[in-house]
Amino acid sequence: MTRPRVVVFDYGSGNVHSAVKALSVAGADVELTADRTAALEADGLLVPGVGSFSAVQQALLAHGGDEIIGRRLAGGRSVLGICVGMQVLFAHGVERGADAPGLGEWPGTVTELNAPVLPHMGWNTVAPDEGSVLFDGIEDERFYFVHSFAAQTWELEATAPFPAPRLTWTTYGAPFLAAVENGPLSATQFHPEKSGEAGIRLLRNWVDSLR
Repeated sequence: MTRPRVVVFDYGSGNVHSAVKALSVAGADVELTADRTAALEADGLLVPGVGSFSAVQQALLAHGGDEIIGRRLAGGRSVLGICVGMQVLFAHGVERGADAPGLGEWPGTVTELNAPVLPHMGWNTVAPDEGSVLFDGIEDERFYFVHSFAAQTWELEATAPFPAPRLTWTTYGAPFLAAVENGPLSATQFHPEKSGEAGIRLLRNWVDSLR
């Protein structure tokens, strides 16, 4: 069976090489590039992200990431965001009192975690929705987090004929979204590429969904 083609969007974010390696192990034919045509035509697009919300958003805009992501989703083509690559999919991010606009694919604001110690760094369990594709067979596994901000509410209401998004929650001080599966757009706050065998299995589930 042909390996699905996945582009890891190379817009200047860190941690891209570990994502490329993990996706390859998970069964994808992977290309690391910022080329617009390649990003639009691939079976799947992975959007990594480390650093501040505003810096990631600005770098994405500078490389046309907003247009690429928007066009892919309009055509029903899969996109997976990781860490800050998930956060910028929301409408806003508030860091140190500054409100920065995001891509606005989902309503809501990314805010600082309500926890006694930050960042949230290390392994944590998750609570996936029933029927999750990403977490199929790994519902009880732990995943690796490193972040101080997250989406702590979900504001998008599903209306027919669109199915309700599948939401996965984690608690660190208070509940926050660990992952979202919303049609062709999925995202994880944790790093599957740093989450050992469970992370590879999650990426394999996503890659298999591209076939």
